[in-house]
Amino acid sequence: MHLVYQHQRGKYIGLSVLLFSLCLLTFATPVLANHTRLIPSEALSDEPIQPLHSHEPLDPEKIQLGRSLFFDPRLSRDNSISCASCHHLKKGGSDNQRFSTGVGGVTGKINAPTVYNTHLNLAQFWDGRAHNLIEQVSGPVENPLEMASSWPEIIQKLSQDKSFIKRYQSVYNGKLKAKNLITSIAEFEKSLTTLNAPFDRFLAGDNNAISEQAKKGYAIFKSYGCTACHQGANIGGNMYQKMGVMADYFAERGSAITESDLGRYNVTKDNYDKYTFKVPSLRLVVLTAPYFHDGSVETLESAINKMARYQLGREISAADVQLVIAFLKTLVGKHKELTLPATE
Repeated sequence: MHLVYQHQRGKYIGLSVLLFSLCLLTFATPVLANHTRLIPSEALSDEPIQPLHSHEPLDPEKIQLGRSLFFDPRLSRDNSISCASCHHLKKGGSDNQRFSTGVGGVTGKINAPTVYNTHLNLAQFWDGRAHNLIEQVSGPVENPLEMASSWPEIIQKLSQDKSFIKRYQSVYNGKLKAKNLITSIAEFEKSLTTLNAPFDRFLAGDNNAISEQAKKGYAIFKSYGCTACHQGANIGGNMYQKMGVMADYFAERGSAITESDLGRYNVTKDNYDKYTFKVPSLRLVVLTAPYFHDGSVETLESAINKMARYQLGREISAADVQLVIAFLKTLVGKHKELTLPATE
């Protein structure tokens, strides 16, 4: 099952309905006898989570040019930060800060998500304001709280670099063009797919790829209803959901509502979209603390407990939390830009 859930005005299906229907189906199956229901290898193709695969054929020359731009601080107004400043590829594609720091030391207003596996998202940014990676690239470049620059300004700087011009012209003919720079960065980002995760090998039939603890954690993950939102190859990123379906997250958070908290409403201006966000991928969740759009949760244990309370209306035991974390650790795949954490 690969559930792709998109918002359409007048046709919005609330998660409360979706969760309860899926949870009822899940609870009708005896999953939690010792928390483990063994899955026959031939049935793995029917699992709500599916393996990651490489993106469609990409242009290696554009990837290399895009990579150089991704790490180039000249994309920022004062040449102080690059895309990699907020998306540390070695550490999981985020910066492990509540809010990132832009030019001039200005602090952003929303947590920076991972840049890995983003080509699988139904849209980009927490509020989905960019339809794809091509549209996404200009967002941080032009945002006054991030790079605070513009493509004419960037082109003016790059045009003085003979070495860069030579590399550019080995890929594109003619003068520097913003659309070509943007395309190259997006091409590089499309290449950031984390492959061959232990859990993916398990799905492919290798029963020894993950521990018994992780298998129990996956069974628990499904039994609580987490796969209502976190499923598919990216284990999220393919639907929007309200933050606080079963309880008022923002009232209990204890701080004032910000513009960023309004989520998808900032794009659609539809009141029903207030506090609604793109569901994040869990592929690298063990590497990308702090959590949620507001970066308010520092630990994975706390994030799991809050998701259980606010999205599922349930309490989850400390033992079950640790089993779920064992499962989440198996979702981390490999990429040459990523430094994998030491195995426990």
